[in-house]
Amino acid sequence: MRHSFAPWVLVAAALSLTGCKPEAPAPDAASPAAEAPAADAEASVPETAAPAIPETAPPSDTQASFAGYGDMKLGSTVDEAKAAWGGELNGKPSEGSTCYYLTPKWVKKASDFAFMAEDGKFVRYDVGTDKEAAPGGGKVGMTVNELQKLYGNALQSSPHKYVEGGQYLSIAASGVAPSKLVFETDAAGKVSAWRVGLSPQVDYVEGCS
Repeated sequence: MRHSFAPWVLVAAALSLTGCKPEAPAPDAASPAAEAPAADAEASVPETAAPAIPETAPPSDTQASFAGYGDMKLGSTVDEAKAAWGGELNGKPSEGSTCYYLTPKWVKKASDFAFMAEDGKFVRYDVGTDKEAAPGGGKVGMTVNELQKLYGNALQSSPHKYVEGGQYLSIAASGVAPSKLVFETDAAGKVSAWRVGLSPQVDYVEGCS
């Protein structure tokens, strides 16, 4: 596990639905198999499964995925998440609360990069910097139009709670992981932050506040 925002290879379970496959050779007309080519594995995925990230999305080197971050899996215990991270993570719950953020020691602002824990489980991670790409290639600083080109009609929009003209643009990973990706945009229509997490924590607008 690396502890800096160096380029990473996108390893998202949800993105496996869009992976390229080598084209199968044309069947011999004289062969019985020519009557009906084998069904493509992707064709068997029910329509209710996770919205596929479009193949037009540019490759993004990141450890962010719908399943978690790198080896840190959403839903794992805090101890398991810390062990998977492999480095120092700072943070602890305040008195009377079970929700708090863990941050690597090199993070200066928790709003830039942090892992949310609640009730002893790793449930969400938040990103507020353009040094990290979300599953599918979305980044801080992108416009709404750029996000729509990446994710298409899979994005669901709702008004921002605090920013007039801002939006929450989300895409669920149903069928792949019980998680969701949420982008926040400002009044100018640019992404200011994004997060991936389990429900209901991923929809906590104020984080652990």
